[in-house]
Amino acid sequence: MPDFKFINFSSENKIAIISINNPPANALSSKVMEELEESVDTVLKDKEIKAAIIKGTGDVIFVAGADIKEIADITDAKTGQDLTAKGQAVLNKIENSEKPFIAAINGLALGGGCELAMACHIRIASDMTKIGQPEINLGIIPGFGGSQRLPRLVGPGKAAEIILTGDIITAKEAHRIGLVDKIVPPEDVLKQAKGLAKRIISKGKLAIAAALKAINQGLKTSLEEGLNIESEMFGKICGTEDKKEGVAAFLEKRQPKFKDM
Repeated sequence: MPDFKFINFSSENKIAIISINNPPANALSSKVMEELEESVDTVLKDKEIKAAIIKGTGDVIFVAGADIKEIADITDAKTGQDLTAKGQAVLNKIENSEKPFIAAINGLALGGGCELAMACHIRIASDMTKIGQPEINLGIIPGFGGSQRLPRLVGPGKAAEIILTGDIITAKEAHRIGLVDKIVPPEDVLKQAKGLAKRIISKGKLAIAAALKAINQGLKTSLEEGLNIESEMFGKICGTEDKKEGVAAFLEKRQPKFKDM
């Protein structure tokens, strides 16, 4: 396993656990983002890993934002654009992954923390979680994808309200508007995330990858083109051994034994 300073990385039962470890706020500094990218690359390249969970180290903070001291040092447009481009590239790797990433939101998820969670495919939050994009309070805007992913999750009006007011919302409200997918007690966040990951990876790897590709690419285009992408992915899956096994298992009333072929 890779050796990091700001990321705790482990793998068990084909599920990687990526824990942001930059106390006290688990801020996404440049160094943290470099290690996060390396940890994501490890997940993508390791054939034994089939899913990943991202969480914050500690009991009350997922990620409380970017490194404000680094942002304070930015005084020109190019440096600001370079910073956001690097951050966006890391989160894009998560979103576009053919392996599912689950955000286990164990507390505050603000600014970059909210953006990191939104880049994951599924979000499970503690009922004590508070989440938002408060960058407007610093005279800036989200830079790691918040202005783009948030409207796609909650709608443009609600996203504009959250971003323009800088309001921090509760887990209950985040669930109501579709920002998080499930709320559980704080002590159950990681357990629930692991359970969900285990259920997902029991399915065929090829079908999982095709489904994620259809979802992610379809969201970036028109409904008509999205349907074409879905059809293409469905067609490719039809020629696999896993499809034959899945259908045969259903007809024979048994559990399928997928071989990722």
